[in-house]
Amino acid sequence: MQNPTAWHQMTPEAIFTQFQSGPMGLNPQQADQVLHTIGPNQLPMGKRQSPLLRFLLQFHNILIYVLLSAAIITAILDHWVDTWVIVGVVLVNALIGFVQEGKAEKSLDAIRGLLNDAILVQRSGQRIMLPATQLVPGDVVVLQTGDKVPADLRLFETHDLRIDESLLTGESVPVTKRVEVCAPGEIPVADQTCIAFSGSLVTAGQGLGVVVATGARTQIGQISALLQDVKKLTTPLLQQMDQFAQTLTFAILTVSTATFGFGIWVKSYPMDEMFFAAVGLLVAAIPEGLPAIMTITLAIGVNHMAGRNAIIRRLPAVETLGSVSVICSDKTGTLTRNEMTVTQVIVPGHAFTLTGAGIDPHGDLRLADQSIQIGHYPALAELIRAALLCNDAQLHHAHGEWELIGDPTEGALVVMAHKAGLQPSHELEQTPRMDTLPFDSNKKYMATLHHNHNQQVFMYIKGAPEVLLPRCLNQIDGSPFMPADWEKIIATIAAQGQRTLAIARKTMSSDCQQLNERDAEQGFELLGIVGIIDPPREEAKVAIHECQAAGIRVKMITGDHALTAHAIGAQLGIGDGGRAISGPEIESSSDEELQTWVRHHDIFARVTPEHKLRLVQALQARGETIAMTGDGVNDAPALKQANIGIAMGKKGTEVAKEAAEMILADDNFVSIVNAVREGRVVYANIQKSILFILPTNGGEALTILGAIALGLAMPITPVQILWVNMVTAATLSLAFAFETSEANVMKQPPRNPGTPILTFELVMRVGFVSLLLVIASFGLFLWAQRQGMSLEAARTVAVNTLVLCECGYLFNVRHLLDPIKSWQDFTANRIALGAVALVIVLQLLFTYAPWMQSLFGTAAIGPTTWMAMLGASVGVFLLVELEKAVRRRVSS
Repeated sequence: MQNPTAWHQMTPEAIFTQFQSGPMGLNPQQADQVLHTIGPNQLPMGKRQSPLLRFLLQFHNILIYVLLSAAIITAILDHWVDTWVIVGVVLVNALIGFVQEGKAEKSLDAIRGLLNDAILVQRSGQRIMLPATQLVPGDVVVLQTGDKVPADLRLFETHDLRIDESLLTGESVPVTKRVEVCAPGEIPVADQTCIAFSGSLVTAGQGLGVVVATGARTQIGQISALLQDVKKLTTPLLQQMDQFAQTLTFAILTVSTATFGFGIWVKSYPMDEMFFAAVGLLVAAIPEGLPAIMTITLAIGVNHMAGRNAIIRRLPAVETLGSVSVICSDKTGTLTRNEMTVTQVIVPGHAFTLTGAGIDPHGDLRLADQSIQIGHYPALAELIRAALLCNDAQLHHAHGEWELIGDPTEGALVVMAHKAGLQPSHELEQTPRMDTLPFDSNKKYMATLHHNHNQQVFMYIKGAPEVLLPRCLNQIDGSPFMPADWEKIIATIAAQGQRTLAIARKTMSSDCQQLNERDAEQGFELLGIVGIIDPPREEAKVAIHECQAAGIRVKMITGDHALTAHAIGAQLGIGDGGRAISGPEIESSSDEELQTWVRHHDIFARVTPEHKLRLVQALQARGETIAMTGDGVNDAPALKQANIGIAMGKKGTEVAKEAAEMILADDNFVSIVNAVREGRVVYANIQKSILFILPTNGGEALTILGAIALGLAMPITPVQILWVNMVTAATLSLAFAFETSEANVMKQPPRNPGTPILTFELVMRVGFVSLLLVIASFGLFLWAQRQGMSLEAARTVAVNTLVLCECGYLFNVRHLLDPIKSWQDFTANRIALGAVALVIVLQLLFTYAPWMQSLFGTAAIGPTTWMAMLGASVGVFLLVELEKAVRRRVSS
């Protein structure tokens, strides 16, 4: 992402001239005038929907319209209890949606929080503390260790200034800042070393910079604009349910209208009788309980995932996880620990490795995979001691956690010393520091002067190998110093994606009290080389392997260097060993080229927020369902664009969390795998619920159609239809929300979002079972009339037959294709058993309670009839199992 003006290619003098400022800063009158003209240093408020409008939009769904129509119909039928039940379902869904959704604007609130700190400003040569919101272009800002940069600054004076820009660039290592103009041409944010960007953190040193951009014109401001421009995608489930509801609504209205016309003009039914028959058909065909079942199933999935450290902010995001085909992951802090770690130490004649990772000092030194003590290796002991003494970082243990103060690279050296058994306080007491040459980005080294109790004086130096190797005359063991050999070692370590650091010492005269630059020019003996890396999370390796086994492709999208990204990717098992695609390549590529690259490559390095957005969009253009993980401000636009954004809960910024649908409370990549599994289970359970509910509605509707076509009395009345629908939705259908995962849930490829929620095979199942329910309920209705039962008793038989057949069908649906093999397949879901028991109790009340008989027009029936109805239920169960067996045989 480029600034509108290339400030990094302008000299400070030119910028001072442009803003009529200078090294002493603006005067207060100038600053007030500019502030009045351009406004405060804060991001503009985006246009927001009112709470009322957001609430009303929750009703903008055709299935909700169908439910409201059902409520109107039940009101016309004067069944107000049913009306209010349906209205209650609609309101609950709307309230849940209102609370869980519509929070995207909080991303902008969180990002504004980055600009609210007070900052030290120089105006008219006087240094004063001002709220960051009052900064204007031309102001001179004083930066010190620990400061948050309040605006985009062009630096004009630095002293060992290092700034952590990971929230913008993904770089795990602080950037050393300098004042020199950057090279001509387009330069990524990560390489604009003379600019301090708003929201970044000063980790070391001091500096002065002139403000060049505030508010919306800063780098963070441009990311904020991207967040406003990104259109939030709907989820596959919502898309499918919208399509399903539209198709179902059209079919119901068409069939009801056709039935009304058929009854009047063909069968010559009275118009009022056919009107109520059409109403009954409409009520029969509408699955009133489906939205409630979906909401409850999603909510249960949310609770399960929360128990596994995955916090869901939007209910449909649970289901979306089940269809994820690509996870685009940031590297720093997500796949890696975001804690620099020494992994290798090379001294003359030996190569050591270190175990452990991050700032936790538990670990040991190993040689040929055997743990060693540094007392047996004087050269190693001296290198580690030098790394500890020539160092300004500190490691503390408080409240059960380790805390690092200072530069992360220096902190890695301190941790190494702890692992070797050295105590900083003891070493400094034995070899106190007398003087320091601070690290400078131009010199690329730091040096310290020490004396010991033997009156020996040493100069320790650490820095870039290419700077220190030419200054060495020999090495610590006295063997010949061979620069070419060390360069090969350094190249090997660098090829593994690790930073290399050389450490050397020099014996000084006993009267030396301070250092100068000439002391650091030559005469050193090389102690060795250390390799440092931000290590991958061990648990992430397992998680990535599980994702790949589930057909989910993992792509690393990072602002870090390509070599480092490639090495980390190889350790994690990402990619097939191919090269990493760089940000400049993405910048110059067309959309078509980028779509080809995302198909064949899995590692993308040196990317900007715009690049991340383009990568996600390119994958979506290929029909992929994308999950994007991240923790920084730079990740927020891509998190919002992705089908599901996943933010880190511990190290993630508030901006990332507000832009995401899911937050990992433990920052653990493994939690994503658990969330994907739960998402697949939730979708399967919703699918099972629909597969269970629709045959009930289909059976009821076909029963009414059959009666009209044959000119017979209605086997089931509209109010009895509502009873069946509500009883089964509130009990039997709800049992599927508690189904556990089937054994092969993570062995299947991701679901194609374009696949309808009911495939052709499942639609055929719905039709087959609907026909079985019609035959059973209509058949026993006719049988009851032939037995001399009253119309009320015959209808009672039809209703109870329908409900009992659904009880048997419930166990068929628990496994979509797999057979019922054992008694455990019946008893595994205790919620289902409880639901069946409750339904039987309700049906007994429905049949025998006088007040229920009066309300629903039912009559008592004898035990022989119950045996016939139970036989019908068993028959339906066995026929569906036979259909599943035939389908398995055909598919194999």
